[in-house]
Amino acid sequence: MNDIKVIKVKKLLAETKFEEAIVFIENSFSNIEKTSEILNILGVCKLQKKNFSNFDLLSAIENFRDCYLKEKNTSQGIEGLLNFIVSSNKANQYDDSIKYFKETELTMGYIRKMFLSIVDVYLRLTDFESAIYYLKKIMENDDGLEYSTLKKYIFFNSYLNKWSQKDFFENTIKLKETLPQYNFNKINIRKNKKIKLAFLSSDVVNTHSVISFLKTILKHVDKDKFELIFFSNHIVNKDKETPIDIKIYFDEWINIKNLNDIEAISIIRKNNINIIIDLMGLTSPNRLVLFKNRLAPIQILWLGYNNTSGLSQMDYLIADPNLIKKNELKLYSEKILFLPNIWNCHSGLGISRIETPAPLIKNKHITFGSFNNAFKISDEVISVWSKILKSINNSKLIIKSSFNYSDKILKEKFEKNQVFNQVIFLDKTNSFEEHINEYKKIDIALDTFPYNGVTTSFEATWMSVPVLTLKGFNPNSRAGESINKNLNMNYLIADNKDEYVLKAVELSKNFEKVIEIRKYLFAKALASNLFNDKKFSKEFYENLEKIYFNHSRQENLSSN
Repeated sequence: MNDIKVIKVKKLLAETKFEEAIVFIENSFSNIEKTSEILNILGVCKLQKKNFSNFDLLSAIENFRDCYLKEKNTSQGIEGLLNFIVSSNKANQYDDSIKYFKETELTMGYIRKMFLSIVDVYLRLTDFESAIYYLKKIMENDDGLEYSTLKKYIFFNSYLNKWSQKDFFENTIKLKETLPQYNFNKINIRKNKKIKLAFLSSDVVNTHSVISFLKTILKHVDKDKFELIFFSNHIVNKDKETPIDIKIYFDEWINIKNLNDIEAISIIRKNNINIIIDLMGLTSPNRLVLFKNRLAPIQILWLGYNNTSGLSQMDYLIADPNLIKKNELKLYSEKILFLPNIWNCHSGLGISRIETPAPLIKNKHITFGSFNNAFKISDEVISVWSKILKSINNSKLIIKSSFNYSDKILKEKFEKNQVFNQVIFLDKTNSFEEHINEYKKIDIALDTFPYNGVTTSFEATWMSVPVLTLKGFNPNSRAGESINKNLNMNYLIADNKDEYVLKAVELSKNFEKVIEIRKYLFAKALASNLFNDKKFSKEFYENLEKIYFNHSRQENLSSN
């Protein structure tokens, strides 16, 4: 009789009748009869039902837990544990996921899906040491390197200060080998009346930070010289819409999200592109494989990822002399297209700038802040920030991440450093206006390292909040240096961690200097290279024209 009930449950699941399956299981099976398999199905149905609620999520988690505990070292138990870890991650519950994973790792060794799932847990906890450790284990146990795992391994090492640029370069070269090479003919571009300039990204949606930088060059494009095409790699839905004021600049907008590699390459090539710019690199749901198979005669990496792609087919990486030094060119697979001042420019926040007094005037103490991605707040950063807080009586630090995350471990680390009572954690705001107004609570922004802030540093500058940054060794870790140099704020660039602490302490003792710097930023920031979009666009397009005509001359010479 029980076999018949199990068959019926499986049939309901196959027919996606999730609500019926839940009711049938709850009414027809006793607790003893609910095997690991049935408990797993019950949990899955609760997650798939219509009008899914938080109660359903928590209830499903308990079903998956029971599934695992009933049959720990079986394939069914492992399936339940996988679902338990993924669901618990959604519910911001982590302790038991790590505990059960450690048990299974000890008894059953390497299980790929299990290791991948625990990496996601550690990432949500901003525990990069552990995430990278297990990514390395996955690569050691797999027969060959796999793109997704190696990409994560490279990218998340950006948040720690353990690699040199040589390490990044050597690992991205390996990444290239994991991407398939398809059998396409050499590109033969018909002569266009204008330079066909294309962009590819998954991120030009809603209020994504890349939009504010991309808009800078779109606003000032010479449509007599350039025809613009955008290849979008994002799912079209109400939650991810591209703003109309971005789309209007493009002559054509093509979505390639649902196309496989060969289809996407074919569609893009048919558009006879002269120059294509990848705005993602190793970030987002990128499509680097398309660039390996050559989409256009000139391929450029810019904006979303400030480091090498590892692809010899990526012809240029846009940078500036502050990000990459001339003696480092061999550590990048691309030629470096040096813009003269700064590698990008912000189009502005779209709100009026009103000079606001430094909070220290009212508070009588210094308030530091960081609104950077929480991933960037490493143990090393926490240690340095804690030294600053300990050195300054009554000082405060406001932290607000640009995305939702679990602040559990972050809080524990500040507590361990004995400065927890000086740190204020703000929730992610839904309104952009609310977010920007939070800068009014900060006297000085503290930049993260080795992965510097970019968007947050531009926002802080707009709001006249000075950003203290630390010199680095590659584009990601020198972004803050480039930003401050372009503001003539060399004083706010520290040579090392000790000087970073020293400068923060010095500023905390000199309220007049902080006020003076803030007044300078209010008066000068918009005219600086950070926000001078006309000047930046002119330099940007002049460089594109230069490499385009150089390439055309070389093509003509080789054909003669």
